[in-house]
Amino acid sequence: MRARHLFGPWFFLFILGSIALEVGWYLLIHRRSYPWQETATSVGIYLLRIPVRFLTPTIVAPLAFLLWSYSPIRIPLGTAWGVGLLLLAEEFAYYWMHRTSHQVRWLWASHVVHHTPEHLHLASAFRLGATELLSGGWLFHLPLYLLGFNPVAVGAMSAVNLSYQFLLHTEAVGKLGPLEWVLNTPSHHRVHHASNPEYVDRNYGGMIIVWDRLFGTFVRERVELPIRYGLVHPVPSRNPIRVTFHEWVAMAGDAWRARSWRERLRQLFGRPGDSLAAG
Repeated sequence: MRARHLFGPWFFLFILGSIALEVGWYLLIHRRSYPWQETATSVGIYLLRIPVRFLTPTIVAPLAFLLWSYSPIRIPLGTAWGVGLLLLAEEFAYYWMHRTSHQVRWLWASHVVHHTPEHLHLASAFRLGATELLSGGWLFHLPLYLLGFNPVAVGAMSAVNLSYQFLLHTEAVGKLGPLEWVLNTPSHHRVHHASNPEYVDRNYGGMIIVWDRLFGTFVRERVELPIRYGLVHPVPSRNPIRVTFHEWVAMAGDAWRARSWRERLRQLFGRPGDSLAAG
């Protein structure tokens, strides 16, 4: 489950180099200043996540290996078909975790952090919730262990998935032709970060866009419909702590003010737009 260590210092140099190139693109091609304040907030949120990144495997790994020990089969990952099956399975789990994170407020409370930037740039990829262990998105991968996938391999594929997504957070890359049919691309992911009603809550894939196309959640980027990034109701703060916990605080307040247990559960596990604050 320590798949993050598969990536050495070269990967962080690649990240810094990519951001440097994007800064140049902003200044020379895009003719706009780089969103440094948003980048600083994203870095602060990334630092908040460090303790959780170490704590989560410690808690999840024993359960993952326990489930794997009960699986009657083992997927052979020394074969091309085994690795391909792992990629599809991990993407399937990721798709439903990501989709549910937009539909259930308890999970949205963590994921909303990633959608707070009002510009899309590579450093936006750093802005992930520090409360993922509490929100429970990791539960969606548990069936993979019962299906015979080694927990270490699942962790490695998850790390590859997240690393790939770093490259999706940019406006500097246009559409990629036939690759757009299968891969998740910057164009597809720009749609995912949009707050336009025509785009919102679409394109949940990680590395591939296949599941979105199959399950009806795919929307293409349209030249005639410029994207507005960020939340429908923006968070008026660049403080990493407030950005990280604002939805948990709002959700707790809505649950406290609820007049019945049914309403209280709806505030915790209903759709994010059903909050009392949203009317």
